[in-house]
Amino acid sequence: MQAASSFAIGLIFDPFDQEQKWNDRPTWQKAVLFVHLAVAAAFFGYAIGWNDK
Repeated sequence: MQAASSFAIGLIFDPFDQEQKWNDRPTWQKAVLFVHLAVAAAFFGYAIGWNDK
Protein backbone atom coordinates (compact mmCIF):
# COMPACT_ATOMS: atom_id res chain seq x y z
CA MET A 1 0.00 0.00 0.00
CA GLN A 2 2.91 2.36 0.69
CA ALA A 3 4.32 1.70 -2.77
CA ALA A 4 0.97 2.58 -4.32
CA SER A 5 0.81 5.83 -2.37
CA SER A 6 4.36 6.79 -3.24
CA PHE A 7 3.83 5.99 -6.91
CA ALA A 8 0.64 8.06 -7.00
CA ILE A 9 2.33 11.01 -5.32
CA GLY A 10 4.77 11.02 -8.23
CA LEU A 11 1.97 12.38 -10.43
CA ILE A 12 1.99 15.59 -8.42
CA PHE A 13 5.57 16.27 -9.49
CA ASP A 14 4.96 16.48 -13.23
CA PRO A 15 8.40 16.11 -14.87
CA PHE A 16 7.28 18.02 -17.96
CA ASP A 17 6.81 21.76 -18.47
CA GLN A 18 4.03 22.69 -16.07
CA GLU A 19 3.47 26.05 -17.73
CA GLN A 20 2.37 24.27 -20.92
CA LYS A 21 -1.38 23.74 -21.27
CA TRP A 22 -2.71 20.20 -21.48
CA ASN A 23 -3.97 20.61 -25.05
CA ASP A 24 -0.56 21.88 -26.21
CA ARG A 25 1.38 18.91 -24.84
CA PRO A 26 2.72 16.24 -27.20
CA THR A 27 0.78 13.00 -27.31
CA TRP A 28 3.66 10.99 -25.85
CA GLN A 29 3.71 13.17 -22.71
CA LYS A 30 -0.02 12.67 -22.22
CA ALA A 31 0.44 8.92 -22.71
CA VAL A 32 3.22 8.79 -20.11
CA LEU A 33 1.02 10.54 -17.54
CA PHE A 34 -1.99 8.32 -18.30
CA VAL A 35 0.10 5.14 -18.02
CA HIS A 36 1.53 6.39 -14.72
CA LEU A 37 -2.02 7.01 -13.47
CA ALA A 38 -3.15 3.56 -14.65
CA VAL A 39 -0.26 1.84 -12.87
CA ALA A 40 -0.97 3.77 -9.66
CA ALA A 41 -4.66 2.79 -9.86
CA ALA A 42 -3.67 -0.84 -10.45
CA PHE A 43 -1.40 -0.75 -7.39
CA PHE A 44 -4.23 0.63 -5.27
CA GLY A 45 -6.69 -1.94 -6.63
CA TYR A 46 -4.25 -4.75 -5.96
CA ALA A 47 -3.51 -3.52 -2.44
CA ILE A 48 -7.20 -3.18 -1.60
CA GLY A 49 -8.05 -6.57 -3.10
CA TRP A 50 -5.13 -8.33 -1.46
CA ASN A 51 -6.01 -7.01 1.99
CA ASP A 52 -9.73 -7.73 1.61
CA LYS A 53 -9.75 -11.12 3.34
